[in-house]
Amino acid sequence: MKQKLTDFYNKFNEDKRLDHRHGQVEFLTSMAYLHSYLSPGDRIVDIGAGAGRYSLTLKNEGYDVTAVEYVRPNIGKIRAKDRELKVIEASAVDLPMFQDDEFDVSILFGPMYHLYSKEDRIKALSEAKRITRKYIFVTYIMNEYSVIRYAFMDQNYSQVKDKLDDTYRIDDPDAIFFQARIEDMDELNRICGLKLLCRFASDGPSDYIRSSLNAMDEETFAAYLDFHRKTCERKDLLGASSHVVDILTK
Repeated sequence: MKQKLTDFYNKFNEDKRLDHRHGQVEFLTSMAYLHSYLSPGDRIVDIGAGAGRYSLTLKNEGYDVTAVEYVRPNIGKIRAKDRELKVIEASAVDLPMFQDDEFDVSILFGPMYHLYSKEDRIKALSEAKRITRKYIFVTYIMNEYSVIRYAFMDQNYSQVKDKLDDTYRIDDPDAIFFQARIEDMDELNRICGLKLLCRFASDGPSDYIRSSLNAMDEETFAAYLDFHRKTCERKDLLGASSHVVDILTK
């Protein structure tokens, strides 16, 4: 799996994705929720930090941030931007270098994408629980979004139909992405003994309407961001979002 992820992130530009308007929706929304839970002086660990967009932004805001990343190409990207940021090469499922309650806030905006086994997802969330005093932010890629986007919008149904069960749940243990449903998130929180404080769609339908977002003038895009922020916790919309974030506590 590590080699698969290395190959993927050698080709995929996460910074470029977040610079596009559909990525800006995700980033700005997630940052707004982070700011609503963070306090001055909080220690933050960004587990699965990717290319470091969140870690570096929060460090530049004055927070004590440690970035944990499993894929070396991403570590290189982080260090090229800021050699002073603390970066540790490690998997989300095994963090023995950290003490219990060492951090105030843990961010897992990447690991649940790539942990295909339920056992590994439980380990990752349990480790985050162990090392975190206050809040844990966890992002999932949603199953229904993936089916709509890749099977139907991109017209790949004939190639992927054998990887869909009779409820259209994606079942492909060889994939590098795990796609979740709300019930999977609820079950994981229950098993790990975590309390859900808030659940929001970080990007909602933004990935479906990339071309429309890119064509908007600044006033319309600002209105879209306002619309998204005021609807991103609606339970009737969550499951079809690209990404959904749980804010958890012990």
